[in-house]
Amino acid sequence: MPKKRIEKEDCCEGNHKYHSYHHGHHALYGLGFIGAAIYYISTATGFWMGVLGVLKAIVWPALLVFQLLKSLGM
Repeated sequence: MPKKRIEKEDCCEGNHKYHSYHHGHHALYGLGFIGAAIYYISTATGFWMGVLGVLKAIVWPALLVFQLLKSLGM
């Protein structure tokens, strides 16, 4: 059975409050990614450390939660 293509107007079924809340998370993640990438690249000591920094910037929320849970002893 083919999946129905979801158009931009249909993604939140007319609920504009949910729509802006939902897309606000994308903006927050994007700003966090840019900030983390700038930090990791600026502190990199070589090219491959910069590449590793970009990869870390992609997964920064997971690293944050991991460190938080580790510090709480869970």
